[in-house]
Amino acid sequence: MKYRIHGAFGALFSWAWLALLAPSALHAATLDPAVLPRVQAATFEVVIPKPATDSPITYEKPLPLDLLPFQERNDKYNSVGTAFALDGQRYVTAGHVLELGIGSLTGEPALRDASGHVYAIDKITRFSLQQDFVEFTLKEPPASAALEVNTQPAMNDVVYAVGNALGTGIVIRDGLYTSQTPEDENGRWKWMRFSAAASPGNSGGPLLDKDGKVIGVVVMKSPSENLNYALPISEVLNAPPNLAVADKRMAYSLDVIIEKHIGPVKMQFALPMSFAGFSATYQKQSDENTDRLLMALLTENAETMFPRGQGASRVLYGGSDGNPFPALLFRGDNGVWRVARAEAGKSTLTLNGYVSMSGRGSQTLIHLRKPDDISSQQLYGDPKLFMDLLLKGMPIKRFVGSEGIKITSLGQPIQQQTLTDGYQRRWQIMIWALPYRNDKVIAFLLPVPDGYVGMLRMASPSQTYENMADMKTLVNFIHLSYRGTLAQWKDYLEHRQLLPDALRDITLRFDYGKQFAYKSARLDFSYTPQLQAIDKNSELTLGMSYFPDHGKIAWDIARILVKADASNIDGINLSRRAAPPADADDDQRNQWDKLLRRSHPYDGTPYSKNNIALITATSSAPVADGAKPQVLYEASCAAEGPHPDEVMKDKLKLLQDQLHVSEQ
Repeated sequence: MKYRIHGAFGALFSWAWLALLAPSALHAATLDPAVLPRVQAATFEVVIPKPATDSPITYEKPLPLDLLPFQERNDKYNSVGTAFALDGQRYVTAGHVLELGIGSLTGEPALRDASGHVYAIDKITRFSLQQDFVEFTLKEPPASAALEVNTQPAMNDVVYAVGNALGTGIVIRDGLYTSQTPEDENGRWKWMRFSAAASPGNSGGPLLDKDGKVIGVVVMKSPSENLNYALPISEVLNAPPNLAVADKRMAYSLDVIIEKHIGPVKMQFALPMSFAGFSATYQKQSDENTDRLLMALLTENAETMFPRGQGASRVLYGGSDGNPFPALLFRGDNGVWRVARAEAGKSTLTLNGYVSMSGRGSQTLIHLRKPDDISSQQLYGDPKLFMDLLLKGMPIKRFVGSEGIKITSLGQPIQQQTLTDGYQRRWQIMIWALPYRNDKVIAFLLPVPDGYVGMLRMASPSQTYENMADMKTLVNFIHLSYRGTLAQWKDYLEHRQLLPDALRDITLRFDYGKQFAYKSARLDFSYTPQLQAIDKNSELTLGMSYFPDHGKIAWDIARILVKADASNIDGINLSRRAAPPADADDDQRNQWDKLLRRSHPYDGTPYSKNNIALITATSSAPVADGAKPQVLYEASCAAEGPHPDEVMKDKLKLLQDQLHVSEQ
C-alpha cells in the first residue's frame, strides 16, 4: 500500500505525515496554570528503543557522539510522537505514530512520562487507518490524572496543542480552532483545523480547549498554509470498540508506467491484541492489500503492458545496444515503450573495479565491476564483500550532528533468497538492516561476468513487503547486456546455477592465442588470431534483447561483440535483425529493406567513420527459392585508424567463412 513515497536509497512519509516534520515558530502557552499539572501528568512521549549496539555496522571512524546534545546522546530511546490518557485505562495516539513500531528492528513502542519512566503497551483496543488513531492500554499504567473530554468545542476559541515538540519533551502551544474540513474521500467526518504550532513529535498529542479538555488528536498539517489538523475526539469515542478497521483509498503505482490504480484498502480484525499480535495481523492484511492493488494495476493495463502496447515493437525489433548497465523499460506520457536510460555516475575502486549508479523511479540501478583481485566465487558467495565494495563507491553516511560518517560495512544480510524472473534470469535478493534509522536496504542482484548489476531500495520494516512486491515485478522490465574479458567469462561460466537460461544454452570455447568459438541454436562462428587477437584481456559482449520467437517473447542474445582488448576499437560484431511486423513504422521498414537489398553499408564495401575502418555484410540461413529471410545477421569488422580496403575485406571473409546462421 502506498502509505509512503519511496525514493532511490531513501524513504519518506506521505505528505500528510511529512508535513509535521516542518518546524514551526513556538507560541507562548497561556493555559490556566491550575490545569497544567493534570495535562502534563496525562501526556506522554511515544518512544522506541534505540539499538543496544551498532554491530555489525562499522564506520570509517568512531562516531562523534559528543556533537549531539546531552539529552539525545544519553537517551536510550528515540522519541517519535505523543500520546495521552483518556482515563486510567485508555491511551490514545495517532495511528501513524504506532505504525513506526510495526516490524521495528529495535523493539516495540512504549510511553514515557516526564520523569523518564517507561510504560509498556499491553493491548491495542481500537484502531482506524483512515482516521489515523489508535487506542491502547498499558501493562502497568501510572496512577496519573486523565484528561477530560469536550465533544462540542466552539469555533474560533483558543486551543492548545500539547506534544513532544522536536523530541525535547512535552510543550504546550496556543492558537485558534479556525475551521472544519471534510475528509477527502466522501466526507465521513470533518477534520478540525487549528493554528497552534505543531512540530516533529506532536503527532498523536491532544488538542485542548481553553479549559484543558481534549477536543481532538493532532495528526497532520496542511502543506500550503500554517494550519494543522486534528481528528475530533468524538470520532475516537464513537469508534467501534475492540476492532481494527481500514477503509481508505490508496494509489498504487509502478515505475514502468505512469498509470496508477486507485483502489480501496480494506481490513478488519478483532481486538484487543498485544502489540506484537496487532502488528503481525496488520502486516499480513496490509501485505494482502498490496498484492491485490498491484494485481489490479497490472490487470487494468494488461493490454498495453510490455511486450504489448504502442512502441513495444520498436524495442522488440530494435536489436541490442550492448550496454551492460541496467535500464528499465518504460512507457511514458505518449504511451510508447522505450528503454529508459539515465546518465550513470561512476566511482572507481582499486584494481580496475568501479561502481556505476543511476536513479530511476524509486530505485537506484547499479553495476559493480569487481576489482581484479576478487574472483567471482568470492563475490557471489559473500554478500558482505559485495556490500563492502558497494559502500566504497556508493557511500551511505550516518549523520551525527552536522557531520556525516561513512559506513564501511553492514555485515551479513539479515535475509537472503533467490528469484527466477519471467525470462529465466536468476536474481539474488539480499536485505540488510540499518537499526539506527529503523530501515532496511533491499538489493536485487544479477550476477554478470565482471560482477553484479542490480537495483536497490531503502524501506522501513513495515514497507518492506510492498517494496519487494514492486521489485519482483520490475525485474521483468530490466534491460541489460553481459560484458567481460574472456578471463572474467571463464570464471563466470563456472557458476552454471546462476546463469540465465539464455546463457545456459550456448557453448563458448576459447583457447588463448589459438581460437575463439561460439555456438547456439541460432548461429555459430569461430575465428583465430589471423582475424583478431585472442587472450585473457579480449572483451566479449553478449548483447541481450527482448524479441518474438516462435510465438513467444524471448530474452536472448541479439548481438555478439568481441574486441581484441577492452581499450581497443578493433573488434568483430554480429547483430541479429528480424523482419519488422505489419504495424512497424517507416524507419523500421526502410532499415529492413536496406538489409535485404544489401544496400550500403551492408554491401561488404569498406568505409571509414571517425577514423575507424569498417566493413559490414549480412548473412542468413538458407531459404527456399523466391522466399525472403525473416532473420538476418549483420557481420562487421572494425579497426582503428586507416586500413587498406583489401585488409578489411580479408577480415570480413575470415569471419564469414566460419559463420553459419541456423535461425530462419
